[in-house]
Amino acid sequence: MAAWYRFALRHAAWFKWLLFLGWAVALAGAFTGAWRVRGSWLGLIFASAVAALLVAGWARWQRDRHIREAPLPQFLKRKLRQTYPQLSIKDAELVERGLRQFFMACHRSPRRFVAMPSRAVDAMWHEFILHTQAYRDWCDLALGRFLHHTPAEALGTKATHNDGLRRAWFWCCKDEAINPRLPSRLPLLFALDGKLEIANGFRYVPDCHDIARKNEQGGDATAGAYCGTSFSDGSASGDAGDFGGAESSSSDGGGDGGG
Repeated sequence: MAAWYRFALRHAAWFKWLLFLGWAVALAGAFTGAWRVRGSWLGLIFASAVAALLVAGWARWQRDRHIREAPLPQFLKRKLRQTYPQLSIKDAELVERGLRQFFMACHRSPRRFVAMPSRAVDAMWHEFILHTQAYRDWCDLALGRFLHHTPAEALGTKATHNDGLRRAWFWCCKDEAINPRLPSRLPLLFALDGKLEIANGFRYVPDCHDIARKNEQGGDATAGAYCGTSFSDGSASGDAGDFGGAESSSSDGGGDGGG
């Protein structure tokens, strides 16, 4: 990856602040009489605004691309299989896809906490963060900030954690064209623990009716499972109506290209 590209992506968020500072100095000078306001300033202000939008859009697109396509360290899959020996190479690749989906949810929730819903993906994420420099470099390019590790969890009593899960659910559903309020299936990140039969993992079903129906049939496959519809039905504390603010922010295009 070219050095100029890495530099531009890491510092893209500063561009708008440099423009703002420049115009603040210019207006302050005009106000104090240091120089006169000229008609051409309107054109420059417009050009500056357009440039800021273009840079932000470029950074957002490049971060999306980096998260989806940039290679992750190969040792992550090996370490995961040491933790869960029953997993195949293809299983580990699936978990890596889940980690990318989690990073994408974080990218689309700038400066907001996104909770990890999968123990399998959490194990890979934890191995990544132990290699601090490689992880820091990845975060700089993918998110524009360092993403601290928080353990996997399910809906509980803390509204902050619940909203973090709602943001993960909303963006993962959007990533796979799933209706987050009426899911017909699970997005990958929420399906992995059940699919891979991870010990003490968080198993989900799309709809709570699936649990009731299977219980009536005498099955125990969904025992201890969580419902995708619980993220929006108000049964747990937090902002269920707006998925922790994710739904309203999606109309603004999600992430802002870093901060």
